[in-house]
Amino acid sequence: MDAALGESEETPPGGTAPTFRQAPLALGGGQITLACALASEERAARKGGARTTRVGLGAGLTLPEGRMVGFGLAGALVDGLEPGTVLTATRIVDETGSTLWEGEPLSVPGARPAVICAATRVVDGAFERAGLAARTGADAVDLESGRLAASRRLVGVVRAISDTPGRPVGRLARASRGDGRVRWGVVLHSFVTEPRTAVRAAHDARRALAALELAAGAFRVRRS
Repeated sequence: MDAALGESEETPPGGTAPTFRQAPLALGGGQITLACALASEERAARKGGARTTRVGLGAGLTLPEGRMVGFGLAGALVDGLEPGTVLTATRIVDETGSTLWEGEPLSVPGARPAVICAATRVVDGAFERAGLAARTGADAVDLESGRLAASRRLVGVVRAISDTPGRPVGRLARASRGDGRVRWGVVLHSFVTEPRTAVRAAHDARRALAALELAAGAFRVRRS
């Protein structure tokens, strides 16, 4: 699940990673691909009419050519972000709080501006979420934004909250393969061993995916 930042500029000795600042973007100005980690996120984006590709967990698969928007689910680090809340990034930070990307938030109806933390591992427990929020100033966390930002072709990030400090994912956090497909054995084990958490998490994920489908309409491909 670790995101490889191989496409970024070299960090100067003793320095910090370079920050990519995105100029204001008109969504109608050229082709944009929504980069999704999971197959379920990719389906939601396509149902919304957007051009999309799957990049896998941590964006470990081949990235698309041209301009990209990170698009998918995220975990809330702070209270007040309920499942289904859509966020549009103003800044992406790493796990130390260093800025990887900064830009104008994409205009998506109903979306809230937010800072996204690009993590290298799953963050689920309430204590761990609180610590990451305090350290980075981020509102939500994902696994892909680091590598997407390093490509220097990222124009924004749109995420729907699927889990929160008070509504964790539990074992279902491990239910995705590296290529974004479902590990059904993990899903079954989760529903058998922690049914209440699994049922709640599945419900929250469906709510978030429905919100993503609506958000994808902002990137709908115009047919001539």
